[in-house]
Amino acid sequence: MAVSKTKAKLVDVARQLFAKMGVESTTMNDIALASKKGRRTLYTYFKSKEEIYLAVVESELEILSETLKRVAERNTRVEDKLIEVIYTRLDVVKEVVYRNGTLRANFFRDIWRVENVRKKFDAKQIQLFKSILTEGQEKGVFQIDDIEMTAALVHYCLKGIEVPYIRGKIGADLDLETRKKYVANIVFGALHKKEINN
Repeated sequence: MAVSKTKAKLVDVARQLFAKMGVESTTMNDIALASKKGRRTLYTYFKSKEEIYLAVVESELEILSETLKRVAERNTRVEDKLIEVIYTRLDVVKEVVYRNGTLRANFFRDIWRVENVRKKFDAKQIQLFKSILTEGQEKGVFQIDDIEMTAALVHYCLKGIEVPYIRGKIGADLDLETRKKYVANIVFGALHKKEINN
């Protein structure tokens, strides 16, 4: 079911205010005024600021999910597609966190609150990796004993490095080609891909 235009506008206005002023400093009244909607309209869609904050996070994750789906649907070699999905995911998550200014601090501080919203995103991502790995297996590119488990492992490994990647703790001193080579060696080594061609 499509989200109503009013609800989508409220979420977008809230995201902008949270990014500019911080979640704690933004009130429901601020959101109602900035969106040019009454408080009654705001409360029709959201019972609390917590609810609208989680809707903002969910909205960002949905955009990321759609972006990754488009990358996975490209007509490219499956091994290139897998690496592209990995880098797109890390870079888009980083861009979202930085674009949202003061929301960034909340994202790191409230990781467990955000985690609850991510459950649907996590499930979609595991399915996305499963489809890429299945394609690779069917084409003889990968040799995988358990595609479902491997897809979950790839997803959760990526999830585990999101925060260090965003903070520049991983590969910041390496050029992109060197980083890609290391990532490809780890990923394809685990998938039993015999040779890695660039």
